Amino acid sequence: MKIKSKSKLKEGVVMDQQEVERSIQEIWALFRETDKKFEEIDTRFKEIGRKFAQVGRAVGSLTGEWGWFVEGLIAPGAVTMFKERGIEMDKIFQMVNSHRDGDHIQIDILGVGEEYAVLIEARSKLSVEDVQEHIERMKAFKRFSPEYSDRKVVGAAAGIVIDENVDKFAYRQGFFVIGQTGDTVKILNDEGFKPKAW
Repeated sequence: MKIKSKSKLKEGVVMDQQEVERSIQEIWALFRETDKKFEEIDTRFKEIGRKFAQVGRAVGSLTGEWGWFVEGLIAPGAVTMFKERGIEMDKIFQMVNSHRDGDHIQIDILGVGEEYAVLIEARSKLSVEDVQEHIERMKAFKRFSPEYSDRKVVGAAAGIVIDENVDKFAYRQGFFVIGQTGDTVKILNDEGFKPKAW
């Protein structure tokens, strides 16, 4: 009886080793399958990344086109809008780039007359950050464009969509605010508004 018992025990141990080997084989197979799936996921993420990059480029292009659209909407009426506020301009320039001492500023719309230079920041959606950047542009303008150093320099912030309270913020900084009303754009400041001269 003892011999049979040992034999059964031995047989049982052999079976356990076979099961262990099978389990190890299955685990390795699972690792290989998992590696394969990770490779597939990595490939998919790379493809998604490429698609996001394409969408980003398309949105950037669209944003640029919107910027041109907004400038094109504002520039033709700028002379009349500002003349109604007592500011005469006889020249309008778009996308003015000025360079000096390695620095650079860009002005969306620049209107110039004998007495005034008007710098207009034009955005499809006007934000506080846009107004803050325009303040810095206003401060630097005469350094970049000394040919207008004898002019009173005033600013305007324009947007088709204007974030909440941005108009009030721009107004408090001494800027004219230009917004869309119906099919056109106009200066939204009240008639008593006095712009800040830079």
